[in-house]
Amino acid sequence: MDKHNVRAAVERIAPATDSLYYGRGEISDAYWQRVANAPEYGWIVDEIRAEGARLLNELPPELTDELFSIYARTGSRLEYERAYFERRRRLNTFMLLSLLEPEEEINRNNLHETIRVMLDEPTWCLPAHVKGRDIGKTIDLFSAETGFALSEIACVLGDRLPSSLVEEIDNAVSKRLILPFLQHGPHNWETARHNWSAVCAGSIGSAALLRVSDTDVLSEVLGKALTSLEYYLEGFGEDGACPEGLGYWNYGFGYYVYFADLLKKLTRGELDLLRKPKVRSIAMFQQAAYLHGDAVACFSDSLPRIPFHGGLTHYLAGEYSEMEVPALRYAAGFADDHCSGWAPAFRDLIWFDPTKAGAEWGSASRYLPDAEWLVSRHVTASGRRFGFAAKGGNNDEPHNHNDIGQFMLIADGTTVAADLGSGEYTAAYFGEGRYDYDCNGSQGHSVPIVDGCMQAAGADSFATVLEAMTGEREDLLRLEMSRAYPMSGLKSLVRELRWSKTDDVPTLTLTDEFVFSGQSRDIVERIVTLHPPVLAGNGVVRLYREGDDSEPAALLRYDDSRLDASIEQRSYRDHFGLEKAWYAIDFIWRSPELYNRIELLFEF
Repeated sequence: MDKHNVRAAVERIAPATDSLYYGRGEISDAYWQRVANAPEYGWIVDEIRAEGARLLNELPPELTDELFSIYARTGSRLEYERAYFERRRRLNTFMLLSLLEPEEEINRNNLHETIRVMLDEPTWCLPAHVKGRDIGKTIDLFSAETGFALSEIACVLGDRLPSSLVEEIDNAVSKRLILPFLQHGPHNWETARHNWSAVCAGSIGSAALLRVSDTDVLSEVLGKALTSLEYYLEGFGEDGACPEGLGYWNYGFGYYVYFADLLKKLTRGELDLLRKPKVRSIAMFQQAAYLHGDAVACFSDSLPRIPFHGGLTHYLAGEYSEMEVPALRYAAGFADDHCSGWAPAFRDLIWFDPTKAGAEWGSASRYLPDAEWLVSRHVTASGRRFGFAAKGGNNDEPHNHNDIGQFMLIADGTTVAADLGSGEYTAAYFGEGRYDYDCNGSQGHSVPIVDGCMQAAGADSFATVLEAMTGEREDLLRLEMSRAYPMSGLKSLVRELRWSKTDDVPTLTLTDEFVFSGQSRDIVERIVTLHPPVLAGNGVVRLYREGDDSEPAALLRYDDSRLDASIEQRSYRDHFGLEKAWYAIDFIWRSPELYNRIELLFEF
């Protein structure tokens, strides 16, 4: 946006008040009294009250220098972050309880105490994001979020918050966000084409809209924030797909929308970031990414299951008529966000629309050409539900995994062919050893191992899409993926994934064709699953549901005259630091030649 247009719009902005957040004509006290007593909100309110009861018996966790130093000494993030995010959970809980139960003084007292301990934190940044930088000049995701949260709480409460505390909040936000943003940049995230630019710029821009009254300063902040958000949008193709996965879509695009909403309201629609055609496409990514219930195509550093944010989804459904609203039972609860972000928690209440009950996901197939994802849901006539996703892409994507040709398969809620998703974030996880982790390296994906060689990282490792097709009866993705393997003698590797929906029960046929020059090479086809598979003989592997070995969820058929099958149990640490088992089903080609064609068939 032209800086002169921004300046002109800023000059017409009225001071922000809590009326930004409620329906026309509804005042704060009446709104929160209605929410506190309405049955439609009961499931959310009950969770908030339960968190309040738990936290009343606990003191705010200490954020000591010793705790902060663990990351530098060991690379482990969880110790400091658990305490840090628990403080944010206290902020969210007692703030919302102060609104829902204004007569309870204990909630206000705990809110004020929590704000004060957060204002006393030496930094709002996480240790993993400082890494020797000047802490006073550093802005990371969570310092930006914290500044936005405190600014919004000050705006929502107004004169119900002690004036001395409001002054401390404004001073801290200016010192920790506004001045470093204007005086100590450019920060590396300002031109990032992923979630960082949206979260940081969106949070700083929102905080400024809510608390900065100086026209010159506000214009400068908004100009820089809007430029950064343009870089964020550049990270998407016209298909709107988020290569980082749905979790980072929720995160980055969520903060884009939170800022866009405040900007639109305060400029009376003059500056409307949601009218951009690409933004509409990005909004539609959520309904493309879900495979079954809350199970998603969890490529990249994504969780396998992601409840949808009711507030964000209902808001977008009000903006875009084609936005699908899932069944309410898949909505995120108050305690589901382990990072305890204020902005989404608040909007899961104020943007929640009880009239949008939602529905189970229906059949749909989409090919996203920029991301090279094929994502398909299939509901049979008898009501059985299946999900299938596959990807091409390259091995230099945001939160990259070496996963060209990876696919997922879900049958009636059971993940038959899996993607491990994101592991525990540590220093090494984002360092040189990233692809030694099974969840990141190709060894932990359902892709071939060629002559002992795994896929390589980098932009030079990419797929060429030969054919991509979606239809009512069949979906198809055909890839040339030899460029992913850093070895000589591999002339071509063509993978075809054919998802057939012609009968009441679908089938998936995987066909790989290997062409070598000079001499043949060893070939191993690997399939990743989460529950113990069983070699049943006669070219069949049984794939079971979790905790139920009475009947297989699927059969995996192979040519046992040419392939030897084996199963290896392995483990990885998931995003929350928990040790999780996974199983590699390896099919070894007995007599490789210069041309080799391998076929695997999934039946249900």
